[in-house]
Amino acid sequence: MKDAVLVIGGGIAGIQASLDLAQSGIKVYLVEKTPTIGGRMAQLDKTFPTNDCSICILSPKMLDCFDHPNIEVLTLCEVISLDGEAGNFTARIRKRPRYVDEKKCTGCGDCVAKCPVKRIPDEFDMHLRTRKAAHIYFSQGVPRVAVIDPEHCLYLKKGRCGACAKVCQAKAIDFTQKERIVELEVGAVIIATGFEPYDASLIEEYGYKRYKNVIISLEFERLICANGPTNGHLIRPSDGKEAKTVGFIQCVGSRDLRHNRYCSSVCCMHSTKEAMLVKEHYKNAKSFIFYMDMRAVGKNFQQYIERAQEEYNVTYIKGRVAEIRENKNSDPVIYYENGENGNINSQSVDLAVLATSFRPSRGVVELANILGVELDEYNFFKTDPYSPTETTREGVFACGYSQGPVDIPETVVQGSASAQKAAEILIKRRD
Repeated sequence: MKDAVLVIGGGIAGIQASLDLAQSGIKVYLVEKTPTIGGRMAQLDKTFPTNDCSICILSPKMLDCFDHPNIEVLTLCEVISLDGEAGNFTARIRKRPRYVDEKKCTGCGDCVAKCPVKRIPDEFDMHLRTRKAAHIYFSQGVPRVAVIDPEHCLYLKKGRCGACAKVCQAKAIDFTQKERIVELEVGAVIIATGFEPYDASLIEEYGYKRYKNVIISLEFERLICANGPTNGHLIRPSDGKEAKTVGFIQCVGSRDLRHNRYCSSVCCMHSTKEAMLVKEHYKNAKSFIFYMDMRAVGKNFQQYIERAQEEYNVTYIKGRVAEIRENKNSDPVIYYENGENGNINSQSVDLAVLATSFRPSRGVVELANILGVELDEYNFFKTDPYSPTETTREGVFACGYSQGPVDIPETVVQGSASAQKAAEILIKRRD
């Protein structure tokens, strides 16, 4: 009997599952492929329908998770095999080198300041700014430990430089670190691998990547976030002009026979929140939301839309956007079919924001093969409709966006539910 649980994915779903298990006295191994835990929620500025600060909600949970004596956080790690059966699994984990000693690093940032390798696209900030080879993944990240990018580090590639090691007073830089395999004995596994945005450049009529002032919703989140690439100033990528007229286009890649047939669940409220935030940045701003139909099914969601219309003067336009073009001022011009009369109308804006479909994270097909579980037709982990955290392999559970489109509150609920199911496996096998 292995009295421990492996949680794959360090976003809000994995964090919640880990905390529930740990507080029940169960050992947890939380595996995350990036340098810190936090996941997609850490990239958001605020959450709907309360407009509370996202990181303010998430950060205490990240710290509780990292500091809990029953939770071992394994960053820069991926699962490479899972053998055995429910109650008696052996998992092998590949841990990539950080080239920084996590126990010694104080997160002071001296190595970042001294690193001469610049202009590397920053993944956390959706490539809207650049970082250095030595960097801290994001300012509130847990663990707050630097990481060195081996693909760009001059010392690791060419054996020269080493500036970071020279300035590190804690002597935390360790270029001798190697990739290693960790073997874990666990009784159950929880999948919490989250999502990624659909590649909007595949929808050519919207001009994403061709027009600088056409961005996706997660890029918008980073633009309006105080610790983002523009320090919270909502400006256009093309010229730095204040974006006071913003158009939000719904169902980009969702509910579309050419791309993803399913509804991504969160986009209607996500865009409503972002439209409200435009007004909070600029009092004379104007937001337009172009939609097919609004799916406001959660608690207080309909009231949230009414609040957006009444207090923030958000205009909802029912009609499918056919195309986005760019005028001579680099303003996106949105052409849409009016849902009421069928006419083609247009609206010029400073910035167009695409509410892209959300898809399962990269590598889920390989992970499913490793774990011995099935995926559905959209590559979400297949779960029992009457027990929505149970996958097709006993002892392996899925929660959050890994098993289908859900918002943050439902993700948290599923994280707790999967923890409960995993605990049941341990208790049954123990008895």
